[in-house]
Amino acid sequence: MNNIEKIRHSLPDEEELYDLAEVFKVFGDSTRIKILYTLYTSELCVADIAEVLQMTQSAVSHQLRILKDAKLVKFRRDGKTIYYSLDDDHVATILSIGTEHLEEQN
Repeated sequence: MNNIEKIRHSLPDEEELYDLAEVFKVFGDSTRIKILYTLYTSELCVADIAEVLQMTQSAVSHQLRILKDAKLVKFRRDGKTIYYSLDDDHVATILSIGTEHLEEQN
């Protein structure tokens, strides 16, 4: 098997590539990145996220729905309040690596 064939053979299938591209599209919005950074160290409710980012609760809720659908954030209910946090350590790692990459460019 030559080098080209090895590379072709190692590529993920089209569905996996499509799904990966969809995840990165979600990261392509600075408002969603702000929300993810807000949740980086602590879980928060919508009202707290909105206050930190000086946004409306409606706007935050809309973005959280997108992040939740992409499995980048998770939530837990405590009575009537819903608290959001990063879905797992991979999300924090992606943010950290992206930031580190930008810092190396400067």
